[in-house]
Amino acid sequence: MFENLEAVVNRYEQIGVELTRPEIVSDNEQFTKLMKEHSSLTPIVEKYIEYKSAVEGEKEALELLADPSLDKEFRELADEELRTAKKTQETAAEELKILLLPKDANDEKSVIVEIRAGAGGEEAALFAASLFRMYSMYAESRRFKIEVSNINETELGGYKEISFMVDGDGAYSRLKYESGVHRVQRVPDTETQGRIHTSTATVVVMPEADEVEIDINPADLKIDTFRSSGAGGQHINKTSSAIRVTHIPTGTVVECQDERSQFKNKDKALRVLRARLFDAAQREHDAAIASDRKSQVGTGDRSERIRTYNFPQGRLTDHRIGLTLYKLDSIMNGDIDEIIESLTTHYRAEALKEQENNEG
Repeated sequence: MFENLEAVVNRYEQIGVELTRPEIVSDNEQFTKLMKEHSSLTPIVEKYIEYKSAVEGEKEALELLADPSLDKEFRELADEELRTAKKTQETAAEELKILLLPKDANDEKSVIVEIRAGAGGEEAALFAASLFRMYSMYAESRRFKIEVSNINETELGGYKEISFMVDGDGAYSRLKYESGVHRVQRVPDTETQGRIHTSTATVVVMPEADEVEIDINPADLKIDTFRSSGAGGQHINKTSSAIRVTHIPTGTVVECQDERSQFKNKDKALRVLRARLFDAAQREHDAAIASDRKSQVGTGDRSERIRTYNFPQGRLTDHRIGLTLYKLDSIMNGDIDEIIESLTTHYRAEALKEQENNEG
């Protein structure tokens, strides 16, 4: 591990030098690429410096303790320094193992998110709208940009289905664990007798693929135009600006009708199509991912769930890691960082355990 760390430090220092060269500074693409790499290496280098400092602290403390002339007060201080240095080393070493885990190649990408109402009728559609609002507010707090590509509204303002893009560096790393069936328990606005209903919505998060990763042959596409439809309001217009793109080889169909411009709708539809094809290709090449995604997304049935939102008790439970939080109001207002951090820590620990088992 430490040989790898020395190589990381050398690369970090090399990039630092490169970033001061005028020809790099004037090349925006190269400069941005090196800055991103430098930024990704920074936490590793800082943690390694902390580790090496603790090693040096342990060495100095041991040298002091080896001195027979050291008085009692200084010996106690050296003992404390030794314990602190050893503890810092252990903690830093464990954190370095996690930082050195292979990165998900998709982590820095923007994402396409699709939310669909599951079991529960109109209440499920209203819950899907609540989830979209939650993710929108979270994206705003992270300075991510959201663009809706397709929406199918109900008369009461719910969403049977909504597709949207979340643009921003690291969007996938923050949202990738949101895929799955989300269950809600609450008293619907339409319920006159105060009975709690249980409904579900499915969330699918896909990394956005660029044209290099997914090359789509225009001859493989069937493109239809139609008039936007929905429950009314801004999503209705009188021109045939909505776009339906069918990828003939796979039968994948994408609709986009949120923009008034046919060109913009087509562009968004192709972005979604690339993401779906990229996602399908990944699952095809990795059986483990395919199995995991199936278990996460399922069919929208109440019995298949990754998370429960219990409104009467103000409680959220993520069933994958046994996390329960009693701050549902703030969560529904986009405060989901604690959930994301807990899931990230859990899955990193699982990856570390798997790596250690493989090495053993």
